[in-house]
Amino acid sequence: MADEEHALVRAAAAGERLAVGAYAAQAVLAAARGSALPQYALLREALATVMHAAQQVRRIGVNLNQAVAASNAGEPPPQLQQYAEAAARATRNLDALAEEVRRCLP
Repeated sequence: MADEEHALVRAAAAGERLAVGAYAAQAVLAAARGSALPQYALLREALATVMHAAQQVRRIGVNLNQAVAASNAGEPPPQLQQYAEAAARATRNLDALAEEVRRCLP
């Protein structure tokens, strides 16, 4: 295979966020099945975004926990509990969405 072809395969694998070997394996299987190579780059990007959002929500939850711990001297404001519940709910929703996107990937 020429250098240009190697570069083309490497670029295609990078576009799919796969190692060259994994990309090649998918291409071989798709050819054997007589089907087109599926493109998953958009789903992978969506999954990365959802996972990042879930991480941010968890950080909010940590901050809320620290605020509650700091307010143990007195009664925490009622909004604090609402924020904590909203952060937990958002985390669960994002985790479920990330799992759904992950299941769509090979």
